[in-house]
This record gives sequence, structure tokens and C-alpha cells, in this order.
Amino acid sequence: MGAETEAELLRRCRRGDAAAWDELFDRHYAAAGRFIFQLGHDLTREDAEEICQETFLSVIKNLDSFHAESQFQTWLFRIAANKARDYRERRQAAKRGGGQTTVSLQAEDPDNGLVIDPPSAAPSPDAQLISGEQMALVQEALGELGEPCREIVELRYFGDLSYDEISLCLKLNPKTVSSRLSKCLDRLEEIARKKFSREKWAAFPSNL
Repeated sequence: MGAETEAELLRRCRRGDAAAWDELFDRHYAAAGRFIFQLGHDLTREDAEEICQETFLSVIKNLDSFHAESQFQTWLFRIAANKARDYRERRQAAKRGGGQTTVSLQAEDPDNGLVIDPPSAAPSPDAQLISGEQMALVQEALGELGEPCREIVELRYFGDLSYDEISLCLKLNPKTVSSRLSKCLDRLEEIARKKFSREKWAAFPSNL
């Protein structure tokens, strides 16, 4: 099992293999829990555990929407960040409303169990400006970019994480994240301009 790739493991999960789900949780649950716990000083370990459980429930329900545009952990951390924000909003609303909470856009419908706005692997609003053809070019360029640049670009623009969230994820200072991301984007643009025609790349937002 140790040599099994993530893609193979995810295929087994999609087939409903219980052992595969156990393996996926073993690989990522602890990391997700640490990430959530570090998202804010106001979160207790109990809060982080509850958010982590909500995160993995969402993964189970929405795994078919993950199409590997980014790494699985990038997608997972994006869901975790969203769930943490949602958790805070519910708690703050309860304090303001004397115990009455607002309904989140990601809350389940009690009648059918469906989520109004489930997390997805869709690109961030910035990336949505890119056409399908341009996105394919960007993915090809990212493939040549290599680590750690690919990881930080994916976390920012496909995982839709803030600089602070990326700093926690990668254990870097936020200023280091900003500096590294800027350098990585310059490298990405250089690769893309060499690889693709200037006309195709010109339509891509220069600041992503």
C-alpha cells in the first residue's frame, strides 16, 4: 500500500473501497487537523476536530468533483479553510443572535442532505477568467515549473488560500510566501512565454 500513488488510491475511493478511504484518512487527516488548528488562535483542538470531521465528510460527498487540476492536499486544504471560516461565522452569528445561527451556503438541506454550494476543484475567481485553452497551457507550464514553485502557485490560485493560510501550510513566514510567490510567477511567465505564442499568453492576466 505504501507504494500506491495518490491517483490510484483516489480511484479506489471512488469505487467505494472502504480500505482505501481508511488509507486516505490515515495519510491526510492529521495534516488537515494541524492546518485547521493553526488557522486561528480562537480555535480550540475540539473546534479543529469538529471542522476536520466536516471537511472529510465534504471530501466523501464531493470526491467526484475533484479532477486533479491541483494536488489532492491542495483541494483538501481549500475545503478545510472554507469550513473553518464557515465554523467561525456560525459561532459569531450565534453570539450576535443569542443562539440563533444563520444558514450557511454550504449547509446541508435537512430534507435531501445535499449541499447548496459544495466545495469543488474549480479554479479561483482569478483563474476563472482564463479560457479552457489557456488553462491547459498554464497546466503544461506548471508541469515544467517544478517544486516548490508549483505547490505555492497551486495553493494560491487553485487552492484559493490566503498568504497567511499558505504560510501555515508550508511553515513559512507570510513575507517569504509573498516573495517566493512573486519569483515563482515570474518563472512561470518566462516558461510560458518561451513555450507558447505571445498571442496566446497575452490574454492571461499578468498578475494571475
